[in-house]
Amino acid sequence: MSDSLAKDASCFAVGLARCRMDRLNRSTYVGAMSETLEIDALGLLCPLPVLRLRKRIQGLPAGSKVTVLADDPAALIDIPHFCNESGHSFQGAEALDGGGEGKAPHRYALITV
Repeated sequence: MSDSLAKDASCFAVGLARCRMDRLNRSTYVGAMSETLEIDALGLLCPLPVLRLRKRIQGLPAGSKVTVLADDPAALIDIPHFCNESGHSFQGAEALDGGGEGKAPHRYALITV
């Protein structure tokens, strides 16, 4: 039996999910978990920036750093409120240059729980 067939056969013996995890370079996997997730919600109006944020952070490990780019004026209230209600740590909002038609883009930072 070739090595690749033996590895595939052993995957079914120990479970496919565990085998996939074993094949990953664990240092790469851990490093990927600590990366910052950036969510682009530019051009979306209330309540879509918060809905996109909520959907994208589901399943993230606690302590993940997330940034949201949004130009909806209501996001200045909605994102901190969402963090407060769901227990995430809101780190702040930073005004960015640009925008048009009365919209001022901001970068929001939070840490998941």
